[in-house]
Amino acid sequence: MQSLNYLTLDKDVRQVRPADVQALAERISGGVITAADAAYEEARKIWNAGVDRRPALIARCMNEADVQAALAFARAQRMLVSVRGGGHHIAGNAVGEGALVLDMSGMRGVEVDAARRTARVQPGALLGDFDRAAQAHGLATPLGINSTTGVAGLTLGGGFGWLSRKYGLSVDNLTGATVVTPDGQVRTASAQSEPELFWAIRGGGGNFGVVTAFDFRLHPVGPEVYAGLVVYPFAQAAKVLRAWRDFTTEAPDELSVWTVLRKAPPLPFLPASSHGQDVVVFALMHCGSVEAGERAAAPVLQFGDMLGSHLGPTPYAGFQTAFDPLLAPGSRNYWKSHNFSRIDDAALDRMMEAATSAPGPECEIFVAQLGGAMGRVGAAETPFVGRDARYIMNVHGRWADPADDAKVRDWARRTFTQLAPHATGNGYVNFLTEDEGERVAASYGQNYARLQQAKRRFDPDNMLRLNLNIEPAAAPAGKGAS
Repeated sequence: MQSLNYLTLDKDVRQVRPADVQALAERISGGVITAADAAYEEARKIWNAGVDRRPALIARCMNEADVQAALAFARAQRMLVSVRGGGHHIAGNAVGEGALVLDMSGMRGVEVDAARRTARVQPGALLGDFDRAAQAHGLATPLGINSTTGVAGLTLGGGFGWLSRKYGLSVDNLTGATVVTPDGQVRTASAQSEPELFWAIRGGGGNFGVVTAFDFRLHPVGPEVYAGLVVYPFAQAAKVLRAWRDFTTEAPDELSVWTVLRKAPPLPFLPASSHGQDVVVFALMHCGSVEAGERAAAPVLQFGDMLGSHLGPTPYAGFQTAFDPLLAPGSRNYWKSHNFSRIDDAALDRMMEAATSAPGPECEIFVAQLGGAMGRVGAAETPFVGRDARYIMNVHGRWADPADDAKVRDWARRTFTQLAPHATGNGYVNFLTEDEGERVAASYGQNYARLQQAKRRFDPDNMLRLNLNIEPAAAPAGKGAS
């Protein structure tokens, strides 16, 4: 093996000796992968195919000792570090060019204590892993909507999904975590132990340490819920979107109704003539009884003249996989997102205009209905300040051909700019792309200064910077970082 080039925290290019790589590999349970290994190309792939980075080393961590060893190696080399859980984040921060990747994807365990309604989840677990384990006991906690999303990244950025109106965000249900901080210490973070670290990781991202276990509160859900899709022709978009907007202001917390503006996939309950045509889709789920869900969702069927619907009793874990085909790995993706406390007619008009100018059949605009329980948590209780968001819009650019990069990104950025006057001004960090670093501070609002202080305490050298980065607060005059 030849010496390997890598990037330092100072952005210098240095080399690490083969003997040092071998010594690290002997300390990592899952071994270390370099570009010379056959497994390298697959190991560096992530969900967003638009991200193509070549890390220097990939350490396949299987426990806390592996994480400690990898961080110690990085400290000694002043090496850039990235952390991979599910590898699903839009910005692709799981892999860093010339960096040491702490690959946690082999740590996928989920332990459920049904009597206490709690779960301990490892950092490589995907939503599907968590949902299946919890639903075996008729339990769940708020997560996302795509079963291949990583629990770790989703949670560290806040985390919302179908259950958030009833039970809050993922971070609102996090009761503790085990964290290896960059100094190599293993810390137990909870309201009673390391409370400032616990506060920071509930929305502050992977800025403060590497989480090796998450402890969640669970709630009775399912196993069957009332859920599905209602689809309207785009010619009725103005009417049905206004009806949806008005309906969602009074909907019960158990019901979430999201809308998607896109070209119709070849769904079997839609007429063939509508396939590939612009449509308005309402995706909904009610987490109470099936009978209550049917009653609560009935008005959605009356917004206009439907193209078709597919609603009924559905396994909760199954509905969590319903959108997997539209979010499968391997495509290029670019997102732009806004939070809204309300959506006025002008904002709906802009969304409709953008949808009709979408540059490809996989591009879409979706708007998640939020509010409810997540809005009843104080803005300072966690770093997540978007508690006033009743809706989160994601302009989802998705395509296959690299030749279309500029076209799709321009569409997403243009739509974002047009809707900015109607939005709250803060954002959801899990939807921020790699070129939106300037939005990080705004997304944390009044909590950003406190996060910077926590960063200075737990990661003063900003070792964990390949993320939506929070820079450490400056040390007081005359003092070093502490």
